[in-house]
Amino acid sequence: MGYYISPRFLDKIAVHITKNFLNIPGVRVPLILGIHGKKGEGKSFQCELAFEKMGIGVTLISGGELESPDAGDPARLIRLRYRETAELVKVRGKMCVLMINDLDAGAGRFDEGTQYTVNTQLVNATLMNIADNPTDVQLPGSYDANPIRRVPIIVTGNDFSTLYAPLIRDGRMEKFYWEPNRDDKVGVVGGIFAEDGLSQREIEQLVDTFSHQSIDFFSALRSRIYDEQIRDFIHQIGYEKISMRVVNSVEPPPEFKKPDFSLSHLIESGNLMVGEQKRVETSHLVDEYNRLNRGRLYKSQAVVKETSVSQPVTNGNGNNSITNKSHLSLETQEQVRQILSQGYKIGVEHVDERRFRTGSWQSCVTLQIDGESDAISTLESCLAEYSDEYVRLVGVDPKAKRRVMETIIQRPSGKGSN
Repeated sequence: MGYYISPRFLDKIAVHITKNFLNIPGVRVPLILGIHGKKGEGKSFQCELAFEKMGIGVTLISGGELESPDAGDPARLIRLRYRETAELVKVRGKMCVLMINDLDAGAGRFDEGTQYTVNTQLVNATLMNIADNPTDVQLPGSYDANPIRRVPIIVTGNDFSTLYAPLIRDGRMEKFYWEPNRDDKVGVVGGIFAEDGLSQREIEQLVDTFSHQSIDFFSALRSRIYDEQIRDFIHQIGYEKISMRVVNSVEPPPEFKKPDFSLSHLIESGNLMVGEQKRVETSHLVDEYNRLNRGRLYKSQAVVKETSVSQPVTNGNGNNSITNKSHLSLETQEQVRQILSQGYKIGVEHVDERRFRTGSWQSCVTLQIDGESDAISTLESCLAEYSDEYVRLVGVDPKAKRRVMETIIQRPSGKGSN
């Protein structure tokens, strides 16, 4: 199968790699070439084709290897693979490169919810250090005074804006945005269907019909055409016997005749795939689930928003001091019922006058209060025990491990209500 290599892509790869192996006086050459672009446009595959055409050796690192439960392992891996690649240049006597696929997935930070780990910091720092000192790359715990061979690094990704900005500056990384034009797509798709008898005009019509689709769509389309024959084969063997027939059989592997690769059939199957894409894009079930959860939370918070102060029992002198036990007001009891009805847990905290100013609240019960009567009884006991302190009611979501509400239900005498 004759795969297509974009001339623009091949030129960029060839110039960057060759320039890194040349010694040009007074010219600072970026060590890293960052190839970025939309998903599924064949960035990694075009690199493989270019390496094969130029006879270049490749050492691969996946973005998934850039995280580890042990801090420092990914950074050490990068240094180790870089030194191994430099040794390959020396042993094989030809150009070799270190390639890191999906760098942004392993070392990028997409939003405030993405955890920025120690390994992420070390990976960024290691790549910057190698880019600045490509012939002096040491392994942790050892030092080799002899310089090693300079090795160009190729990295791929979708969005390099998620990476640490100093890493992608021009002196360290040269950027190449890969977006295949129509001629590139026609060439690539022609290579995908090279053995299937489609004419150049049919290839162009297929590309134009699905002009907004990425390269991997057409590869998946070709695979889908075989589904009909595989389905017939499964029905013929039986669902119960297909595993033994395919995996552990003395019979030769099944052979399939060439399916229908007519343009009309390809377009029909392609439209089915587009329909599935649209269903994914328009379903947004997670948004619906989150909206329902937010609605329940807002309803709960709206009910408990208005806080109340427990009504102390008046002693014989008419003073508002608690004698032996404080009873919850009806409003506070309603708050407790609403919190428990949402599946949340009840917590109670107290603080004296001095610590109240600094917000140093202390828990007076655990979060294992289950049932309305148990919760009310426990609250009344806390109010009585800490009658001269602030007491507040806390609602906690045990699954999300976060507080959903806080409200003061008792203040010291003379402080009024909240």
